[in-house]
Amino acid sequence: MKEINTKENKINWDKKENKQLIEAFLTLKNADETKRFLRDLMTEKEISEFSNRLEAASLLAQDVQYNAIIENTGLSSTTIARISKWLKGTLGGYRLILARLSNTSTKLSASHHNSSKLGKGLSLS
Repeated sequence: MKEINTKENKINWDKKENKQLIEAFLTLKNADETKRFLRDLMTEKEISEFSNRLEAASLLAQDVQYNAIIENTGLSSTTIARISKWLKGTLGGYRLILARLSNTSTKLSASHHNSSKLGKGLSLS
């Protein structure tokens, strides 16, 4: 596994507990499993915090101003600045996820628009 060490990040990814956490995420098969695991792993406040951080990264990638991001997410300007730094950084974790989320939503949108209507509220996908 590639070692990720910078001045800000000295996580030992070879530590048993860290490897186990990564492996746990890799075993999840769908949104329901992921929701259940995240809810057991984190508090509601932590889930909200991480969701807001991802939203902030998405908004920063769209060149939204800090004040609007603060208003939208409730995050501090310091946290948003840190997210901005990581978004532009060499590791590329946020960029990877945002690109994949964009590709997923594009595919879902295309699938939705190409579905055959069966009747009120029903469609073949």
